[in-house]
Amino acid sequence: MPVLRPALLAAAILAASSVAHAQSGYPAKPVRVLVGSPPGAPSDMVARILAERLGSRFKQTFVVENRAGANNGLAAQQVAKAAADGYTLLVTPDTVVTVNPFVYKKMDFDPRTDLVPVSLVANFNQMMVCNAALKLTSMEQLIARARQTPMTYASGGQGSPGHLAAELVLSKAGVAMTHVPYKGPSPAMTDVMGGQVDCGFLATPTVLPNVQAGRLTALAVSSARPSPMAPTVPTLPQVGLPNIDASFNQYLMAPKDTPAAVVQALQEAVAAALQEAPVRQRLTSLDLTPVGQVGAQAAETLKRDTAKWAEVVKRIDIKE
Repeated sequence: MPVLRPALLAAAILAASSVAHAQSGYPAKPVRVLVGSPPGAPSDMVARILAERLGSRFKQTFVVENRAGANNGLAAQQVAKAAADGYTLLVTPDTVVTVNPFVYKKMDFDPRTDLVPVSLVANFNQMMVCNAALKLTSMEQLIARARQTPMTYASGGQGSPGHLAAELVLSKAGVAMTHVPYKGPSPAMTDVMGGQVDCGFLATPTVLPNVQAGRLTALAVSSARPSPMAPTVPTLPQVGLPNIDASFNQYLMAPKDTPAAVVQALQEAVAAALQEAPVRQRLTSLDLTPVGQVGAQAAETLKRDTAKWAEVVKRIDIKE
């Protein structure tokens, strides 16, 4: 079977996208792209990268709007309740579907059924880091110490990716550490460096400068996939923890019942964008690995991750 070079593949996707765009007539007016995090956060950056490329491809304006709150739930709610016409979209980590329904009991919508994945855009890890003064140089050493003496770890918040990833990894390792939640990864990192907390499972872009400066020690990333920003930091299989995937995904989503032609046009445009070297470079600079799953494959990934994280949430009994 012949293999298309990236440039030819991008051209083929562009041609298909142009056909879908012509057939659907979409978009005929500006498109809102909602994000459940503040400016500068990973989801916001992904949304702005996509908005720029989709705007260029469709010759229409894609406007990013930040609606922070409820672990991305506020933005998700607004998109779920919007008209299903493709003019209100959501860029979000998968936790809005895989975690929130099991944590927030009073939601007036169900993201599992009221939203549909347009594209699984990119995958991202968390990184286990410890205060350099602890002199821990490997995940194996951390696990051994945690079995002997009480230890603490920080995350960016209750139910955050770092919290969930840490609990999954530690449970598979057969150890427990006390969770200390913070309002975001930056204050969590500050207290790990200050020694108030032993370790942290935090976003790589947040912690990497202090790892490189020697104030933190990086012990592992949260899956079998190396970090694009720090490829020498061990993966879970490399530290003796195989068959664990504690990574997360960034999705482009739309309200349920969005016309198939609109979804297809968006999918093909996102696929074309992810083939562009500058887009891939911008994503990897944020520790995001471009993916581009669509359709049944993206839905199956979301279903599998929902089952995984629902079990973790139930075990550690997170409720809001």
